[in-house]
Amino acid sequence: MFIQVIEGKVADEAGLRAAMDQWMRDLQPGATGWLGSTSDTTDDGTFVAVVRFESEEAARRNSERPEQDAWWAETRKCFAGDVTFFDSSEVTTWLAGGSDDAGFVQVMAGHLPDPQLMRSTMEKYSDQVREMRPEIIGATVATRPDGEYVQTVYFTSEAEAREGEHVPPPPEVAELMAEGMQDTRFLDLHHPTMTSPG
Repeated sequence: MFIQVIEGKVADEAGLRAAMDQWMRDLQPGATGWLGSTSDTTDDGTFVAVVRFESEEAARRNSERPEQDAWWAETRKCFAGDVTFFDSSEVTTWLAGGSDDAGFVQVMAGHLPDPQLMRSTMEKYSDQVREMRPEIIGATVATRPDGEYVQTVYFTSEAEAREGEHVPPPPEVAELMAEGMQDTRFLDLHHPTMTSPG
């Protein structure tokens, strides 16, 4: 899997919504290898989209389409300032992965000293966390060689997610979080829009 995370401050929310609708209507049918997207605007006006493709090659083919380039040239006008892109082909899915059934999504972005340790720890404790935190449907973790990562966690609802935050994780997981997530940014998607083929 390949993940691209798009992030930027919104200047024209209505225009951006219209652009996203246009992409689904006119461009999505030709986006071979596109698996789905999760997007929303955070409380401070930051638009976040986590876009999943089958592979880096599929994502590149999509971005090279003339109609995609023209669509982005117009959509870019809906943002104020820079729009950042985080690309990763080192993607791990956890539990059910990205889910269109989520009522709340939290995106965490930061730097990890050892991305592989994070992936292996999540896998090791997946069954235990599933029992302790039933409100977590799944997650995707996208990492880069420099340690930059974006983790997207899908919850049944925000209320249940907030309640679950009070449940202490297994000690090894807590230690990993304390060491590796000190500079993490949390982007809460209160009303996520889920799109997928078909």
